[in-house]
Amino acid sequence: MEDAVGPVLRMSEDLEFVIRAIEDDNPPGSLEVVDRGAYVRVQRSGLLRLTRASLQRHLGADFELSQLEAMMTAFAGRIRTSSDEVVWYLQTTSSPPPEAVAP
Repeated sequence: MEDAVGPVLRMSEDLEFVIRAIEDDNPPGSLEVVDRGAYVRVQRSGLLRLTRASLQRHLGADFELSQLEAMMTAFAGRIRTSSDEVVWYLQTTSSPPPEAVAP
């Protein structure tokens, strides 16, 4: 996948729910999930978004974005975090920063 961005997540019992939340927050068919045994790479070209609302819908109201850090061993691209979402993105001189891109 060209210009791939996104998290690399270690295997855990919550992994499938995190992937479902990522799928909810991105256009259908735009993600590539690569299972490497000990970890899974979730990627999309250019920009990948994950919201707290989607995580909590799949993992319960107590799940916070900060808990994602323990599952994420690495990531591709740049990352922007807030209390409501995590955005992985590729910023080039011709692309706007993620704040300028509508969800």
